[in-house]
Parts: sequence; C-alpha cells; structure tokens
Amino acid sequence: MRGLLGFLPWIVYAVIATGDEWRWGAIAGLAIALVLVAVDRRAGKAWDQMVIEASAAIFFACLTVISLVAPHSPLTPYGPALVNVWLAGTAWGSLAIRKPFTLGIARTMAPEEVWRTPQFYRVNAIITTVWAVAFTVAALSLTLVLNVSPHATALVIAVKVLTFAVPAVFTAWYPSFARRRLAAR
Repeated sequence: MRGLLGFLPWIVYAVIATGDEWRWGAIAGLAIALVLVAVDRRAGKAWDQMVIEASAAIFFACLTVISLVAPHSPLTPYGPALVNVWLAGTAWGSLAIRKPFTLGIARTMAPEEVWRTPQFYRVNAIITTVWAVAFTVAALSLTLVLNVSPHATALVIAVKVLTFAVPAVFTAWYPSFARRRLAAR
C-alpha cells in the first residue's frame, strides 16, 4: 500500500481542483509531490521507486505555471482529463522503455532473489498495463463527459473513483494470484 502514497498529489488535486480552484489544486499537488520526493530521496530511495511521485512533481510544476500565467486557460475544465493523460503517458512510457513503473515499488516488497526473474517482470508489466489502461480510459471518459456536460460532477467523480479503485484492487490481488498460479505449474 506504500506505493499508493505516491498518488496522494493526484488525489489532493482531484479534491481541490474544482472550477476556479485549479490553481490551488496544482499548487497543493506540487507541494505534496515535492515533499514525497524529498522524503523518499532522503530515505535513500532510488528514482525507479518514485516514478509516480517524480512524474507528479513535473506535471504539477507545469500545471502550476500554466494556472498562474493563464488562470482562465481553455484547459481549465479539462484538468481531470489532463491528469489522466499525463498518468497514462507515464505508465505507457515506462512500459515502452521496459521499466514498468511498478517495478521499483515491487522491489521494496519482494525478496531480492526474485527481482531479475521473468515472472517478476511479467507481473509488474501486467500491473502497470492495468494502470495504463485505467488512466487511458479515465482520460477518454473524462474528456467526453467534460465536453458534453461540464457540470456532471457526480459522473466525473464516479469515473475518477472507478478508474483508480479498479487498478488499485488489481495491484493488491494480482501478485499473490500469479504466485499461486506459478506454484500450481
């Protein structure tokens, strides 16, 4: 569950950034991301253990600048979708370079002797793919919802919750399922 703490900046942004409050959401997301990165680096964590946190710091730095320079940007209503576009890019990009973002987190929870096994990589590639698909579905769904009905708050919240909860539950469940399946062979 420690790996989910990296999503805190994104969650705080989602809660705060409603309508005109996107500046404060961006600033809060940036502050939390920077604190997480600083605390983790001070604790000796490698960058591959902080992909989501580092990605959040970059995203929220950019979003903070945009929100301060152009507070009435046409991007404002699409903030929830932009978050998921960025997260999808982070997840798909980590898969493209064959370093699924979950690998660094998983290494903190698994014995070192399994880190270089094909099964360990495969489990993390599958988990990262589930997150990437969820972020992509969220980005597309939120863009559609916000374009058709910009005030459909309940639907926006439902999309955000479902597209976070489903991969989070899968992440908690899948490694033990994969171990059982491997042991049964």
